Amino acid sequence: MPDTDDTAIPVWVRRSIFLWWAILVGLWLTLLLARELRGLLIQLAMALFLSFALEPVINRLQRRGLSRSMATAGSLLVGFVGVLVFLGAMGNLIATQLTDLVDDLPGYIESGEVWLNERFDVEVHADDLISQFEEGGDASRYATDLAGNLVGVGTTLVNVLFQTLTIALFTYYLTADGPRFRRFICSFLSAERQRNVLNVWELAISKTGAYIFSRFILAVASAFFHWAVFRMLGLPSAVALAIWVGVISQFIPTLGTYVAGVLPILVAIGVDPPKALWVLVAVIGYQQIENYVLQPRVTAQTLDMHPAVSIAAVLGGTALFGAPGALLALPVVATSGGFLTAYLERHEVVADRLVDHDQRQAQGREPA
Repeated sequence: MPDTDDTAIPVWVRRSIFLWWAILVGLWLTLLLARELRGLLIQLAMALFLSFALEPVINRLQRRGLSRSMATAGSLLVGFVGVLVFLGAMGNLIATQLTDLVDDLPGYIESGEVWLNERFDVEVHADDLISQFEEGGDASRYATDLAGNLVGVGTTLVNVLFQTLTIALFTYYLTADGPRFRRFICSFLSAERQRNVLNVWELAISKTGAYIFSRFILAVASAFFHWAVFRMLGLPSAVALAIWVGVISQFIPTLGTYVAGVLPILVAIGVDPPKALWVLVAVIGYQQIENYVLQPRVTAQTLDMHPAVSIAAVLGGTALFGAPGALLALPVVATSGGFLTAYLERHEVVADRLVDHDQRQAQGREPA
């Protein structure tokens, strides 16, 4: 018999080691590639999200006789023009209010000087500070230049919008060629898996539409509340300011209301400084109402999601991918939950006080 080497490594062990290292290297290369293409992947995810949101609108326009490509192009164009009009109006409002604020600041400083001298019996001289805001002063020139830059902010926005054209392009093709794209994917799957993929796709469209609807409801509620407050305080351009707060508060998660509140506070300072405090109180107060009363109920109704899960989803998406992650978190989690609900088997829950919704009934069943 030929000699055999008992110390030789079996072939299957060598293959397993090779396969293990190949998987590790593949995962490492995938993570490296995903990190390098993170921006593009986020843009593709945003485009897919927008295509889900546009799908119901496109289908409705198709039933009215428009071709799918024309309906998609028209919807994207309307949205693009709406964003430009909104940004242009806000830029003009910011520039105007900033200029008025700088012009009125010397009077505010003089009033504050008199108030401090009379109330606290001190000698406060603000002549040097006032001279900075008078015509020719450093602060006046700086504010004028800043206002001019804000008026011309459209130029900067155009550069930013060119970057979003990638998202718009992907959105157009994913929406206009949606049936063809889904047919292409299904062609690689069996009939049963095709039905599962299409069910998940339809579920994603439904949940994304519900998410957009919930954002719309919250934006309208926020705009209406702040309009009432701004109108009561006598702030100029109350409608524009309220729309600004309503839109920004919903598309910049968590801190959106506070970020949007900076503009009406500056406007209030330009009109009457004490009113800025009331604006701040209104912004903070409404944020608490929205966080603990409105948003949990609205998202729970439109997305069929527990309020705690919706908050955790937004925080997790923000931590992972920033603002795009926060925007995508709720529809992704809602779609995943809907998929699990549809395909996981559920059983009847046993009677126990720990799972009984009505604690009084549970206590009534307990033995004496």
